[in-house]
Amino acid sequence: MTTTGLQIRSLVKADKTLEISLAEVEFPEPGPDEVLVRIDATPINPSDLALLVGPADPATFKSSGTPERPVLTAAIPDGAMRLVSGRLNESLPVGNEGAGLVVAAGSSDAAQALLGRTVGMVGGEMYAHYRCLNVHQCLPLEEGTTAVEGASCFVNPLTALGMVETMRREGHKALVHTAAASNLGQMLNRVCLADGVDLVNIVRKSGQEKILRDLGAKYIVNSSADSFMEDLTAALKATGATIAFDATGGGKLAGQILTCMEAAAASSMKVYNRYGSDVFKQVYIYGGLDRSPTVLTRNFGFSWSLSGWLLFPFLQKVGIEKMMELRGRVAREIKTTFASHYTREISLAETLSLEALAVYGKQATGEKFLIRPQQ
Repeated sequence: MTTTGLQIRSLVKADKTLEISLAEVEFPEPGPDEVLVRIDATPINPSDLALLVGPADPATFKSSGTPERPVLTAAIPDGAMRLVSGRLNESLPVGNEGAGLVVAAGSSDAAQALLGRTVGMVGGEMYAHYRCLNVHQCLPLEEGTTAVEGASCFVNPLTALGMVETMRREGHKALVHTAAASNLGQMLNRVCLADGVDLVNIVRKSGQEKILRDLGAKYIVNSSADSFMEDLTAALKATGATIAFDATGGGKLAGQILTCMEAAAASSMKVYNRYGSDVFKQVYIYGGLDRSPTVLTRNFGFSWSLSGWLLFPFLQKVGIEKMMELRGRVAREIKTTFASHYTREISLAETLSLEALAVYGKQATGEKFLIRPQQ
C-alpha cells in the first residue's frame, strides 16, 4: 500500500523564476531493506537553503496560493541562471536530514528491527510528511531520545567530528573555525573541549563572544574588531593551529586567516626566507554565508592551500567503519555534546510564508528553525 502526504518542492522555471510549493505525493511501500518514516522534525540548515531558494533574489519573493497550500515565487537574476541550469523545469524535494517514527518496514531483519523506533535520517527529501529510505540511512536513537532532539543528528554533528578527524589525519594539532557561535560552532567547541583539542573561534559580534565564553571556549576572536589580525595571530601562536574551516567562503576572511597563520609561524623563524615559512597552512571553505568573491592578498608565503570541504565526500574517504564509529558517538551524546537548539518551530505551510523566510533565509547565527511536518 502507498501512503499519501505533502512534500515541499523547489522548481526553477525557464522564465527565470523560482517556485516553492507543497505537493501531494505518494510514498511507496518499503522494499526489503527499507523503512517508511513519519517525519516529526527536520531542521533548516544553510545547505538546505541552497536547494530551497537557490540564487533567487530575496527582495522579489511573493506569496500566493492558500494558507494550507502556500506558494512562494521569486525572480532569478540573469547572471545566476547558469548556476541552476542543471535543474531547469525539474521539481526537486528539499531537506537533508530529520527524525521520526518508523511506521512501516521491509522484510529484512535490519528493517524489521527499526519498526516502531525513533530514528534520525539523512538522504534528502525530508521536508515532507513521510520518507521511504534504506536502513543504512537511518540512525536508531537511544531510548528516551525524541525526534526533536535527534532531528539534527547527521549534518552538524558529523561535520564537527569530521573537522577534528581531518585535522588529525592531515597532521595538524589545533584548528580554527569561523561562524563559531552557530549551532555547529557550539558543537565543535564541545567536541574540542572533550577531546583536548585547542580551537580558535572566530565570531563577528561581541554577543557571540559571550555565548562561546559561557560554553568554556578559551580562544575567541572577533573579526569586526580593529585588533582582529593581532588577536588572531596571538591565538594562532598560542595554539599552533594551522588548519581552518571557513563557513563564510567569500570576502577576505580566508586570506586573513592564512596571513595570520604565516605571521604566527614566521615569529619563530631563526633565518629569513624570502619564500616564507615552511609551515604548511590549510584553509577549507565549507560554506557560503558570504557570496562575494574570495579575496586573497598573497602575503603568506608558498606553503599553503585553500580548498573546499564537504561532509559526504569526507565520509566516503574515511570509510564505513570510521563513519559508524562517528555515528555511534553522536547517538550516545545527542543530548549533550551534539545537542541542537532552535529558536522557532514551524509547520510545512509556515515554512512557505514570507515572514518565516525573511528570518531563516538570512542564515543568521542564533536563528535556527525546525520544521514539524505533522503540525
